[in-house]
Amino acid sequence: MSNAREVIVRPIITEKSMKVEADNRTYVFEVKKGTNKIHVRQAIEEIFNVKVESVNIVNVHPRSKRIGMYTGMTNAVRKAYVKLKDGYTIDLLKDK
Repeated sequence: MSNAREVIVRPIITEKSMKVEADNRTYVFEVKKGTNKIHVRQAIEEIFNVKVESVNIVNVHPRSKRIGMYTGMTNAVRKAYVKLKDGYTIDLLKDK
């Protein structure tokens, strides 16, 4: 991947990701399919100017959902759990 902004799709801000962030300096991002841990590490370090300790990647498979008589599938997502080294933080909730 040539561009760091192409690798990281968006940060995932949910109750679970905020709890993981508060407990052990780990941030959750949605990443593009086909990326690996090295691409994610380089992109995070370039975009946010931090040092990454470790990266774990999870593939979330689509599930079937039903609303009334209509059925469908949720989107497949590739998540990256990025743990930062001591002394580094990312402010994902800053005002725009």
